[in-house]
Amino acid sequence: MKLKNKTALVTGAGSGIGAAIAKRFVEDGAKVCIVGRRKEYLEKVAGELPPGMVKPCQGDISKTEDIKMMVDAAIGFGGGVDVLVNCAGVNYPGGVTNIELEDWKKIFDVNLNGPFLLMRSVIPHMIKAGGGSIINISSIGGLRCLSDRVGYCTSKAALIMLTQQAARDYGKDNVRCNVVCPGFVFTPMTEGHFGEFGEVDKSQFRAVPMGRGALPGEIGGICSYLASDDSSYMTGSVLVIDGGTTIVDPFEIGLNG
Repeated sequence: MKLKNKTALVTGAGSGIGAAIAKRFVEDGAKVCIVGRRKEYLEKVAGELPPGMVKPCQGDISKTEDIKMMVDAAIGFGGGVDVLVNCAGVNYPGGVTNIELEDWKKIFDVNLNGPFLLMRSVIPHMIKAGGGSIINISSIGGLRCLSDRVGYCTSKAALIMLTQQAARDYGKDNVRCNVVCPGFVFTPMTEGHFGEFGEVDKSQFRAVPMGRGALPGEIGGICSYLASDDSSYMTGSVLVIDGGTTIVDPFEIGLNG
């Protein structure tokens, strides 16, 4: 119960990584305000958790008018916001010359501007309360390029810098900001392309030292650590959770087939 007496606001919590983070937080004692665009998804997640521990809050982080509503809901539910997890994200294909401009703008509204606006709203409350923990979910795509994903990779790289800038500016206020960079994770979106965890062709992960993708709960565990007092001297850290993907030289993979 390392998160007992803490209140968290988690975006993108209707499915996938965000839902797994919310569930882990509740298991570890936190009250959680779960945010997402689809009410039925939020209610499903809430229905799987103990009554009184979760508050669904339907909203869109790309809409500035929804930001205050989300923060007010979390404060009304738990008395404050001790932990903010920015997990909501979108990913549309395209390179510099062919990505649709509306897709580019939507990616940045959700992946970068939303986290910025929520941090801007939450940090003053955290300072007044004596501190807090902000966890931003980036991607290994924020550290290295992914083919045909200029918007996604650029936004996730910017999210890493946003996290570290906030860590630099608000460390004196005991507001800690860290960023998690997952590799491939089995979520409803990725399962549509690769199959479920137990059914996937393992050869697709030959470039991953651990030989598999991650389960959402494996991201939830590290986020619970960052939310807790166990990580009280961590801020500005970039945690790569990718089964070793980013340590591999692609030339070596080519040589070894």
